[in-house]
Amino acid sequence: MKLATLRDGSRDGKLVLVNKSLTRCTEAGHIAPTLQAALDNWDEVAPKLATLAESLEHDAVPSLRFHEHDALSPLPRAYQWADGSAYVNHVELVRKARNAEMPASFWTDPLMYQGGSDAFLAPRDPIRMADEAFGIDMEGEVAVITGDVPMGATPEEARAAIRLVMLVNDVSLRGLIPAELGKGFGFFQSKPSSAFSPVAVTPDELGEAWDGGKVHLPLRVDLNGQPFGRANAGVDMTFDFPTLIAHAAKTRPLSAGAVVGSGTVSNKMDGGPGKPVAEGGVGYSCIAEIRMIETIETGAPKTPFMRFGDTVRIEMQDADGHSVFGAIEQTVEKYEKA
Repeated sequence: MKLATLRDGSRDGKLVLVNKSLTRCTEAGHIAPTLQAALDNWDEVAPKLATLAESLEHDAVPSLRFHEHDALSPLPRAYQWADGSAYVNHVELVRKARNAEMPASFWTDPLMYQGGSDAFLAPRDPIRMADEAFGIDMEGEVAVITGDVPMGATPEEARAAIRLVMLVNDVSLRGLIPAELGKGFGFFQSKPSSAFSPVAVTPDELGEAWDGGKVHLPLRVDLNGQPFGRANAGVDMTFDFPTLIAHAAKTRPLSAGAVVGSGTVSNKMDGGPGKPVAEGGVGYSCIAEIRMIETIETGAPKTPFMRFGDTVRIEMQDADGHSVFGAIEQTVEKYEKA
């Protein structure tokens, strides 16, 4: 089934079921008022939601036109947002960009940071920043939402706790990252609010593209209407989602509604760092990677980070070309303090 949260004037919106073609939706408030409420009581609620989803497919319940512009992120705020960096090729490239060595342990022990989860952006909200000099970058990712995960969970237990899958734009401010990480205390100002896809889906909706730990589909990232990235999320993912979830739960339990991200989807093609889409490659899911490739090849980056007026679109299509999660589409705007 496919779930979304529509604007209704409240912080947490209202829960709806969306049909497979993302064209119609039906309210689910009589089952659970919000997605978080559904996740808190998943074993009881999920079968009822599944029945409603089936009725929606057969036009057996009242429905409305589903407009992605009306959707908030599936969880407009969450108790936990932990973002991994499962595509080690990406880690290697961005660390080279700031002249940082990559320890060998990065290939065996996942990287993860705890992001701000009190205010996620809606999938069509603008990215408002005060200064282009912050180095505004998109990061196209996949994320899962979990049920309750006990501390010390095994990867198998973590796999069983995956409830929903969605896409992410994990906005990064590259100009702020080096100095902030240099303090030795992690990301904060350099990781502003993230945005998630209009729709979150249960893993069964992905069919053969889901193997229990990875989504084997290309992530489509467009910048200003031009193809920028087509990296396959199931390729070169060093740490799958069960591994990431178990890593996050090593010393603490995760509550239902915890969001765990994959990190920037990145493919290392033909033994090298890959090529832009325009040159026949699968491109990149963030600007930092192509800047690193340009530096390797020419001695200096030439692709600028995002500027005011630039638009990024992040989407994933199934084997038949149908959108799975709807699209994140965001334009960078100048932030003016009220």
